[in-house]
Amino acid sequence: MHHLPLLPLLLLLCSRAEAGEIIGGTECKPHSRPYMAYLEIASRHGFLLSCGGFLIRRDFVLTAAHCAGRSIKVTLGAHNIEEKEDTWQELEVIKQFPHPKYDDSLLHNDIMLLKLKEKANLTLAVGPLPLPPQFYFVPPGRMCRVVGWGRTGVIKPGSDTLQEVKQRLMDPWACSHYSDFKHKLQLCVGNPKKINSAYKGDSGGPLLCAGVAQGIVSYGRHNAQPPAVFTRISPYRPWINKILKSN
Repeated sequence: MHHLPLLPLLLLLCSRAEAGEIIGGTECKPHSRPYMAYLEIASRHGFLLSCGGFLIRRDFVLTAAHCAGRSIKVTLGAHNIEEKEDTWQELEVIKQFPHPKYDDSLLHNDIMLLKLKEKANLTLAVGPLPLPPQFYFVPPGRMCRVVGWGRTGVIKPGSDTLQEVKQRLMDPWACSHYSDFKHKLQLCVGNPKKINSAYKGDSGGPLLCAGVAQGIVSYGRHNAQPPAVFTRISPYRPWINKILKSN
């Protein structure tokens, strides 16, 4: 079965679907999510792609491994990505750290750290997001939020403004139609009875549960029908800490 990682439509021409957009969400209050990062990616095939990500230290952004590219530019402090503001900080990525066991056909270990060329200035519009401890296993049933600039409908373009949508964490059986779903390393997100979901362009963005990043948008169905699959963050804390410590 082909997974649909949530990247822009362009990618559909040359790969399977990545998850990437917010459908049925609402616009965020400007700069109320100061950790959000907008990623412009020059792919290895020369396409321009976009993903979400989030600041976890002044010089590191966390995102999905399927958002890797030849080069990446990160914009922090943005609300409408078409309208430049004084709050913007545009930073180059000097090193990409996709997880060493990332599998781009199964989309397992779909997590990547990006080292920024300079440290971001902490402002009201730019600040890091806390991560869960290694052994915190966020349970099904919890209501969380997904934030991103992805598409607002299956055939609609990406959103200029940052959107968010409430999503319920589902029991693993709700994702049993994804043959490669792994409950220990992934989250099953979104009530199948609702149309709200993340979609193309939201890839790499955070799943927020009580103000803590518990997941990263990874992939979903081509028609955006929930639930979608997110990478769980807590099991990767040792790997994240190791990279942060040595860089």
